[in-house]
Amino acid sequence: MPSVPFRGIVEQSVAGVYILQDEHFQYTNATFAGMAGYSTDEVLGKPLRDCVPGYYVGEVMERYKRRISGEVKSMHFVTHGLHRDGNVVHIDVHGQAMQFRGRPAVVGVGVNVTGQIQRDAELLESRHEYRELASRLNTMREQQRAEYAREVHDVLGGLLTSMKLDVGRIARRSRSSAIRGIACDLNALLVEAIDNVRELSESMRPQALDHLGLGAAIASHLKRFRERSELRASLQPPEFDIDLPRWRSIAVFRIFQEALTNVARHARATGVTVRFRRSDTAFWLEIEDDGIGFSAGVPAMRQSLGLISMRERAYELGGTLTIDSAPRFGTRVTLHAPIVQSPLVRT
Repeated sequence: MPSVPFRGIVEQSVAGVYILQDEHFQYTNATFAGMAGYSTDEVLGKPLRDCVPGYYVGEVMERYKRRISGEVKSMHFVTHGLHRDGNVVHIDVHGQAMQFRGRPAVVGVGVNVTGQIQRDAELLESRHEYRELASRLNTMREQQRAEYAREVHDVLGGLLTSMKLDVGRIARRSRSSAIRGIACDLNALLVEAIDNVRELSESMRPQALDHLGLGAAIASHLKRFRERSELRASLQPPEFDIDLPRWRSIAVFRIFQEALTNVARHARATGVTVRFRRSDTAFWLEIEDDGIGFSAGVPAMRQSLGLISMRERAYELGGTLTIDSAPRFGTRVTLHAPIVQSPLVRT
């Protein structure tokens, strides 16, 4: 029991204080006893094993004996306590071996962290639900993109091609040079429109991804990116192949696609290099530019929807996304993911 000068301080402490000896409570202040719904008189002499849930008795007693025996002097951990109403309380305790009335005892302090543990569990569950929702939204979005790509390519592309053929017939059959000139101009516009439709369809759902695989899709997209942006763009190695389930290939491609979009929009780069390597169980995809870079601590960059989407897709793959950048030193985006099936269930 605390000496007289310190008794008032201990009794009024917002932290729980306890003394254990012979596997029984020899002292607790009101704060510690109240964590389990008892008064100090009710806890006095109570066995330690009666104050913890049955599933946790073995671990608590083992920790108590290790300190009493001198194997360890002190321990700091979150223990499970048993409230008198049958509920479990979580207590952050720091106890150490000391002499009490001339014999070994464990003296310590505890703080009730049940509310914090529950909030952390709720937050973890919320994050899990959010990621499940994000995964489903990504799946639905890819399905819609595939449908739109087919509609744009087959319907709109077909209409424009028919129009081009009709304009060609008009140009061949007309005897008016003015009409033939107009038809020639229309034909050029239709060729440009057909190319734009093809480009739009390809951006929504690359045909190479479905028919030739991830490596060919990345190489094809990088080639078009080089032509549009007029930046130096290289792929190392120039060709590669990796056998992934369809949804995983799509997720990897979208990360790559978003990384290139960020280069075009923000990097002010003169060149970009895409590198791919793999082991038996994992692969790495790296997109590095020589642009202006950015500070990793900039809130706008951390909250960028593009970067959030990339990270969520990496999580779906069971992998990690690392972004290394600094002002004036460019940016490197690295995806590292397992080749094996992700634990997330896809439908």
